[in-house]
Amino acid sequence: MRFACRGDSVSGSPSEKQIIELDVSLPVWDRCYMVAPLVLIGTTDEDGSLDLAPKHMAMPMGWQNYFGFVCSDTHHTYTNIERSGQFTVSYTRPSQVLYASLAASPRYAGGRKTVLQSFTTFPAKKIKGEFIAEAYLFLECVHHKTIDGFGENCLITGEVVAAYAHPDFIRSSELDDQELIHQAPLLAYLPPGRFSTITRSNAFPFPADMKR
Repeated sequence: MRFACRGDSVSGSPSEKQIIELDVSLPVWDRCYMVAPLVLIGTTDEDGSLDLAPKHMAMPMGWQNYFGFVCSDTHHTYTNIERSGQFTVSYTRPSQVLYASLAASPRYAGGRKTVLQSFTTFPAKKIKGEFIAEAYLFLECVHHKTIDGFGENCLITGEVVAAYAHPDFIRSSELDDQELIHQAPLLAYLPPGRFSTITRSNAFPFPADMKR
């Protein structure tokens, strides 16, 4: 795939001259790889059947227990949350990349994702919903607010009312953080279409007086 660039370089200092201006009349997000999570958002269709949808534009909303992700009002995820007011979040492991891919499969006759019948799931406790088994972090969310107006997309946010984690992934004072990540690797999605397994990390050099 070829992309158009506007100009050869940006005028300014020697380092600035080495960068290329991107054409913002087109989305810029496919021009470079970035690091993102890959989660499965679980909702319930109107007939009570499970829907799971992979999302990578997903993150905590601040330091308190709020979570948000980008969606579209044309997706069943959006209409299910608008109707039910709740959703689940499953943070997938590197071994579950195929499941995340299959969850993006189109719907067939009757409006169901028949591929989801092959997924092993378990129910949420405080809301009506399900998680994919063998993920490592699980969130039960009550719809907080939806913010429209990002072109054809919107930001759906929820308040986390319950959370669970696999014990292998929980931080502990008895285990070094690097060793934890080495023993329990994390999945990183690299949009637009690659992924990586994170097994090594380094402590970030925060300033001594830094505050949240």
